[in-house]
Amino acid sequence: KDTLTTVGDLYRRIRNTLRFLLGALEGFTKDEAVDCGDVKKLPELEQLMLHKVYEVDQKVRASIENYEFGKVAKLLHDFCNEDLSAFYFDIRKDRLYCDRPDLFERRATRTVMAEIFNSLTAWLAPILAFTAEEAWLARPQGVFEDVESVHLRTFPEVPQNYKNDALAEKWEEVLNIRS
Repeated sequence: KDTLTTVGDLYRRIRNTLRFLLGALEGFTKDEAVDCGDVKKLPELEQLMLHKVYEVDQKVRASIENYEFGKVAKLLHDFCNEDLSAFYFDIRKDRLYCDRPDLFERRATRTVMAEIFNSLTAWLAPILAFTAEEAWLARPQGVFEDVESVHLRTFPEVPQNYKNDALAEKWEEVLNIRS
């Protein structure tokens, strides 16, 4: 009974992360998106989250190659719970709810959230097939690849320029001080 309760709690955290992303991306279009090609132009927190996406992508791919699917599930849960819900979303709520829709920083936040959603749904598809499919079907149209099912996708290629170890070290220190 305790195991089922724990698994249910883990699942709800991931599902709620997807729900938050879908809510934050409501009405998002390609015209609103900012160019992530030059990551340095983005606000620092968005740069950090793109770095996290890069790191998680590398770990997910390595774990899958080694058939370590339990590691993938834990990694994705921790990413959703710690990096996204307890950190990034908590900080960026004000930007999403209070800033003008045309403000560059708000557009950058929503663009990064779209990048996170794009990768997260692909990573979750083999593990949480129905949840990933439901999230994919609820995505904003015209923003993501035009594939009718999340299961017909491959993992998106996360650009190498998202990697920023120096920024990650800086924020690691900030988070240590914060805790």
